[in-house]
Amino acid sequence: MSDVTLYLLSTTYTPNQYGVPVPSWEKVEVMAKKESCTRNEVDIAGRQGHNPQYVFTIFKGDYDGEQSCEYEGLTYAIYRTYEVDGDYMELYVERKGGTNGEESNP
Repeated sequence: MSDVTLYLLSTTYTPNQYGVPVPSWEKVEVMAKKESCTRNEVDIAGRQGHNPQYVFTIFKGDYDGEQSCEYEGLTYAIYRTYEVDGDYMELYVERKGGTNGEESNP
């Protein structure tokens, strides 16, 4: 387990002058502990169509329902969360087509 910098990404849509929703991204920096996914997680999540990459443990107060995050310049989808205790939670992430390119959007 290692301490890393993680960015939680949220998207908001604001209508432009023609009423067309235009996305804007907010990036919030948080500290996290990074772990590899267990074999059990890869097996179970894989059966549900996920491709687990990492598990990030963050302070619960930093998380506000974001669906994606950025780590080392790559964007990951958050497919599952788990509350460890009253103060921390785990974010289970995957790389997935349509969610991320080689680099993040924001």
